[in-house]
Amino acid sequence: MLPHFLIWAVTTLPALGAQAEENAEAWDALRDGQAVLMMRHALAPGTGDPDNFDLDDCNTQRNLSEEGRAQARAWQPLLNIRGISEARVFSSQWCRSMETATAMDIGDVKAWPSLNSFFSNRGDGAAQKRALIALVNELEQGLPVILVSHQVNITALTDVFPSSNEGLILALPLSENPEVLAHVTPGD
Repeated sequence: MLPHFLIWAVTTLPALGAQAEENAEAWDALRDGQAVLMMRHALAPGTGDPDNFDLDDCNTQRNLSEEGRAQARAWQPLLNIRGISEARVFSSQWCRSMETATAMDIGDVKAWPSLNSFFSNRGDGAAQKRALIALVNELEQGLPVILVSHQVNITALTDVFPSSNEGLILALPLSENPEVLAHVTPGD
């Protein structure tokens, strides 16, 4: 693990530069419980899910590639550098999201159906968005909060179309139109 971290540090830290300073207040807000990190799962090639999709069977889903697994693992060193060594992690039940959340290795992962993709059933989007906002706003103060979800969910909440493995630091309390404090990825 240490050599991987060193490789990441040597290749990533110089790139943090001005953008790191620009996002310092957002990272402080996340660390201090005044914001949450909502991110799209790491790279899982393709779009949507196969016709035979079964939530309980990862073999029927679009899953992380090797590159996606490496992307997910890259979050831990970035979060550690930002002073976050442990977090409350909530994830969509989709295998690619759960695998992203678990590979981050920053805390126990709890499945939240309100983070599940509604790509195939967009009629559920508004209700799911309201449920997510309520759940997040009901959380008690404590460790930082990380939400792992899908592009469609993040776009519905924020009007941002995130790339795979991109995160948004969102000000609390969440609202129907939350304030985006920063766009972040481990490569930033």
